[in-house]
Amino acid sequence: MFGGSLSVNPESDAAKQIWADLLGAEVVTYGVGGAGFAREQGYSLQRQVDEAEVFDVYVLWASTNDYMNGRECGTWQDYTVIDGYDVSRLSTQCGGINYCIRKLLEKNPSAEIYFFTSLRFFSRDSGCNPFSLEVNSTGKTFADYVQAQKDCCAYYGIPVLDQFSLQGINRFNVGLYYKEDLLHMTEEGYSRIGPVQAAFLAGGF
Repeated sequence: MFGGSLSVNPESDAAKQIWADLLGAEVVTYGVGGAGFAREQGYSLQRQVDEAEVFDVYVLWASTNDYMNGRECGTWQDYTVIDGYDVSRLSTQCGGINYCIRKLLEKNPSAEIYFFTSLRFFSRDSGCNPFSLEVNSTGKTFADYVQAQKDCCAYYGIPVLDQFSLQGINRFNVGLYYKEDLLHMTEEGYSRIGPVQAAFLAGGF
């Protein structure tokens, strides 16, 4: 498992326990709070993947950090054969995603890779409204970042769990599942999304 704080916070153990119970899986977490896919975003997923051991299954869990910190979104073509694996594109979310996919398959070509999109956050309209016109400093909406995540995975045929759309949490029930910062989930939030994640992962276990 690679990601930002949502993948590693203590509350996330509630979801991981569901995976372990339903799938018989041992979960190893490399996630670091503040991380994003872009090379400059914290202890990035690129760095996490570089340090990973060889496993049968890898999960890339997208955070909100690239969007919130104004890292360029990029496109599905970033750091692919199309641009000659241009290392300058590792500074975009998409370049980072594509780097992680390539690196993991170099470690284990037979590994199964799964992708969790960013979850919603409720501290601003763009974080929870897919139709919001609110943009970050790069001129992109959060929905743009989520769509770009899915585009990168589509290019490589990586299965995607669209958590942004399937989480089932909205303005009417957010208080039951999110902390006061409206960004991080409580244990109840992970208990809600955990079975959805496990069902998704069950397709390949």
